Amino acid sequence: MRYHSRSVSRRHLLVGTAATTAGLVAVPPLAFAREGVAAGADQGLHARRAREAYAALQRCFHDERSGLYRETYPPTGEHPWSYVWPFSQALVATQVLAGIRGQHHRYATDVADRYAALEAYWNDETDPPGYDSYVRPPLGHGGDKFYDDNEWNALAFLQRHYLTPGGDQDAVARAAEIFDLVVHGWDTDPDHPCPGGVFWTQAEWSTDRNTVSTAPGAQVGLHLYLLTGERYYLDWALRMYEWVRGCLLAPNGLYWDNIRLDGSIWKAQFSYNQGVMIGAGTLLFRATGDETYLDQAAETARRALAHYAENDRYFTQPARFHAIFFANLLQLGVCDPDPAFREAMRTYAERARDRFHDPNTGLYHFTGDDPVLLLEQAGMVRIEAMLAWHPHDHALLT
Repeated sequence: MRYHSRSVSRRHLLVGTAATTAGLVAVPPLAFAREGVAAGADQGLHARRAREAYAALQRCFHDERSGLYRETYPPTGEHPWSYVWPFSQALVATQVLAGIRGQHHRYATDVADRYAALEAYWNDETDPPGYDSYVRPPLGHGGDKFYDDNEWNALAFLQRHYLTPGGDQDAVARAAEIFDLVVHGWDTDPDHPCPGGVFWTQAEWSTDRNTVSTAPGAQVGLHLYLLTGERYYLDWALRMYEWVRGCLLAPNGLYWDNIRLDGSIWKAQFSYNQGVMIGAGTLLFRATGDETYLDQAAETARRALAHYAENDRYFTQPARFHAIFFANLLQLGVCDPDPAFREAMRTYAERARDRFHDPNTGLYHFTGDDPVLLLEQAGMVRIEAMLAWHPHDHALLT
């Protein structure tokens, strides 16, 4: 599928920290004209579906007393609470739901509750501090830090800042703390194959350096640069972005998952890997005005949309990956509008609902009779909620 002609010249977009008080690109309303007409007709439908999926999420997974979530429904395993990665996706799903126009008052308390509960994972006894993979004592045993887990939380904090009238500087400060952790995770050994990149985890059992542990770090750094103007963030973000392009960009124009210290590459091409590089390229354009990065993001989007549309590939990967992919497509659409971005998300949501949604419970049974995963239910809440967002608000996504 070829892109339609751009409705607004990129030269008309404002870039850099002077664009708005939030450091966001100012986009003329015309940029959204075609997309907005198509999207407006069914925003109410998707808002209702998002609320329904969220109600099921809360009813089946959430513990009101602790504020935490269970990993599965029905509960399985020895751990009573979810790991931080599923929790982060439930948090951002709640926040995106609250970001639907007219819904903030309904879900503001829920968003605040998510952030309060998230602190059960925070470990400030390490240098640098960050979120452990599991809840800390007394509720749990803690766990190794995963850099991508922390990056998802940093991006959520940045979105909280953008969605808060007047901004939320405490949220920005926490994102900056997490960015310091990400820089700490950078591979500094020049003798490694493809030296550089952010390790996936601090756990000793893994030495992978991943697209998904490096590109979201670039995204966090770029948001911080747009907000502060500090060159430190831009320099690191450029380093992270170029490492992924240099080491994990496949011949088909999509990104592989990770490279190991023996030089072998896991060549899986997950949708969220494409998404985070689309998002990073878009942010680099906003930060620098260099259209090369926007061209790279648009090319990844074009190839990814074609790839996942073939042979039912969307349903060979989990909804949680696609939620991240689609969020980044919408961010690209702020600078390079294309109705194909939202249409791909809408088509996926419709097919997922037809095939996996239980109207009696509101749950999505992607794995048949197996327990429903918090990650998948949260992913569908986020997708349906993003479909309900007004296109003018897509610049507030992270």
